[in-house]
Amino acid sequence: MPVRDEAQSAVAALTGRAPVEVRQLGGGDTAAAFAVRLDDGTAVFAKTAPETMPGAIAAEAASLAWLAEPGVVAVPEVLGHSERWLVTAHIAESAPTAAAAERLGRGLAELHATGAPAFGAPPPGGPADAWIGLAPMRNDPEPDWPTFYAAHRIEPYLRRAVDDGTLSASDSAVISRVCADIDRLAGPAEAPARLHGDLWSGNVHWAADQAWLIDPAAHGGHRETDLAMLHLFGCPHLERVVAAYQEVHPLAADWRDRIPLHQLFPLLVHAVLFGSGYAAQAVRAARAALRAG
Repeated sequence: MPVRDEAQSAVAALTGRAPVEVRQLGGGDTAAAFAVRLDDGTAVFAKTAPETMPGAIAAEAASLAWLAEPGVVAVPEVLGHSERWLVTAHIAESAPTAAAAERLGRGLAELHATGAPAFGAPPPGGPADAWIGLAPMRNDPEPDWPTFYAAHRIEPYLRRAVDDGTLSASDSAVISRVCADIDRLAGPAEAPARLHGDLWSGNVHWAADQAWLIDPAAHGGHRETDLAMLHLFGCPHLERVVAAYQEVHPLAADWRDRIPLHQLFPLLVHAVLFGSGYAAQAVRAARAALRAG
């Protein structure tokens, strides 16, 4: 069945409404996204994941529900999901504003403060084997953040980058030093935060004078991780986001010194997926983390 027809059937089954307009937004035959208008005029968004990413839809649906549960950040409502398809409310895009950025900062601080059962805890009902982008991501609870971050966010991608020839032995040794010294580098101990988990600028959807959080890889983690991700590729009105966050739930005074440490994980993921350019950035981040510590 063509993916467009599959999308139409899936949306009908998951919403109980008949699609009257189906427009593909991106992707190919194995992974695609669609804007769909239902017979009652409701606009919905439907997406699928490749068969090579088992559990991806379940993980995203659970992540969205967990982030939405406290009611403090804007998250598209999950209207239904199956093993292959996710259907959410469709949010029309608009330009970012300073006011929306400030609401994002306050909401993100409140979201983090709602907490998580443990570092590495998956969302309720979500699988331990999840995904970040196109890379597998394991959520295994650990007693403290340094243990979790080294074991489940740095070392798996470091091993793969070395095995793939993306990182040299000398460069991997620099990153291994971060893992060895993670207790010293981690900063003040904090309670587990409820994280978006993949909060780069592309996963902040500006609409209706709000910043909506999309495509999460949610888990229990350190709140500085979400802030570091926002800094990785830039974000509109970022300093307003940070200032508003600080008003609600102030960060440790030296949190900016640890941005490279928290960026090491997404940079290693990018190195695994996209190659040596990101590997070099990961090594620079590791060296910066070691200097800052």
